[in-house]
Amino acid sequence: MSHQNILVLGASGTIGRRVAARLRAQGHSVRAASRSGDVRFDWAAPDSWKGAVGNASRMYLMAPDGVPIEPSFVELAVSSGVRRIVLLSSKAIEVMKDERLLAAERIVRASGADWTIVRPDWFNQNFNEGFFREEILAGEVRLPVGALRQTFNDAEDIAAVIAVALTENGHAGHTYELSGPRALSFDEAVDIIGRASGRRIRFVGTTDAYIAAMVERGLPEKDAKAAADAFAALCTLGDAEPNDIVRRVTGREPKPFETYAAEAAATGAWKN
Repeated sequence: MSHQNILVLGASGTIGRRVAARLRAQGHSVRAASRSGDVRFDWAAPDSWKGAVGNASRMYLMAPDGVPIEPSFVELAVSSGVRRIVLLSSKAIEVMKDERLLAAERIVRASGADWTIVRPDWFNQNFNEGFFREEILAGEVRLPVGALRQTFNDAEDIAAVIAVALTENGHAGHTYELSGPRALSFDEAVDIIGRASGRRIRFVGTTDAYIAAMVERGLPEKDAKAAADAFAALCTLGDAEPNDIVRRVTGREPKPFETYAAEAAATGAWKN
């Protein structure tokens, strides 16, 4: 395997820092880019873009939640020598009408570079590094999905797929919809975390409870209702089904949710 010069956006984030660590361990030169990272990159500061790209030939592309991928940045990257792009997207964006990610996928496909799109399910790490952690600590997780079952993905598995797509041949033009080893309801996932952490946690899957929680956090009620409508659309798809894409791409089985929860609890992730 030849060593590459690879730009990793969001290199301080949940997936980006794991991608950067994997690539470095393989001997690649990594341009770890973020607003406060080794390489400065800010979507809101176009003057930071060219310096961030540098002489990279490959790129892991993502944007923080709510931030669109700018076509002009992708054009700049490709014109500067980026020949392979791996985009972090998400499952079910069509039914949830996530125009931000749908547009990002269109931009990457039309970029002229080899592209791979990675569409994971819910991150395991949402519960210990992301937006559910405060609810876990408070003892109640509210999300309007009822008993819907999802195939939670571990961030290490997502990063492993991305690293392979960036560095090995045979992945150009593929959209990988990832899954964990089995489908779980949020109630089951929260119960597993409760047992691993020794905390009493309950899951509330109703729309009214979710909207109330979002309004309590300062979200305008109309925005909370719009988010609830998106989750309602997700529920129309029914339960997610596991697949073997993580194993096929990486050669390893995806991490079980129980293993994730035990490991996170051992680090003190859910201690006040």
